Amino acid sequence: MSKEYKVLTEALNSIKKKIPYEPEIAITLGSGLGDFVNELKQDAVIDYKDIKNFPKTTNTNHKGKYIFAKINGVKVVVMQGRIHFYEGYTTAEAVRPTRLAKMMGAKTLIVTNAAGGTNKNFKPGDLMIIKDHISFFISNPLLGENVEELGLRFPDMTNVYDPKIIKAIKSVATKNKITMREGVYAQLTGPSYETATEVKLLSKLGIDAVGMSTVIEVIAARHAGMKVAGISVITNLGTGLSKTILDDEEVKIVAGKVSSKMKKIILGVVGKI
Repeated sequence: MSKEYKVLTEALNSIKKKIPYEPEIAITLGSGLGDFVNELKQDAVIDYKDIKNFPKTTNTNHKGKYIFAKINGVKVVVMQGRIHFYEGYTTAEAVRPTRLAKMMGAKTLIVTNAAGGTNKNFKPGDLMIIKDHISFFISNPLLGENVEELGLRFPDMTNVYDPKIIKAIKSVATKNKITMREGVYAQLTGPSYETATEVKLLSKLGIDAVGMSTVIEVIAARHAGMKVAGISVITNLGTGLSKTILDDEEVKIVAGKVSSKMKKIILGVVGKI
């Protein structure tokens, strides 16, 4: 048994009696989107701090909890908040919530995040379907001993974001008259926001949105054989494109304003997949 799989197994065993059922879909909620769980009939709640070997959240916008619920009869586990690399954890530690959701039984992962727009045609409040991603200056969560129990040493990254789920997202958006952007997302380390020159570089490379999460979680999920879909809330334009000073409070406010749209998308997509 690989060292990391042993850590994950101990984590799972520490909460096994609290897990009400095997979830089919895992959903990660980004900054400002945590209130989504208030719309659900919660069957169980497990705090990350009560899980053995688990990192603790230090970002107040991320509660760090697993919420178990049913959406349209589908059993889901919602990750209310995430662990970030910038909090001082390794990338392997930061993806433990995702990997544990897989070990609970989830076969599909829907990730959401708050992101800065590097595409000058975007505006705050836009929702963007992630069609592909780029990792910048952040270590791959698969580095080191491979967790053979979860996946192959060299996992393929063709169609990282599942085309069928993307199609479902577009269908739900059209039905609810919600405009969806589509683009490439990049993860940088954070926690500082990008400089104007970095934003210009990202834009020239064809990147549409940038943030401090998601990519490493998606890599871990694909390594473990999960289907993945991702949606970014464009909470602000990047430095140099925005006339205002970037602020975490602004991120939370803008994300909160479009949370009702995100709710409709997630509820509808879970019903379709």
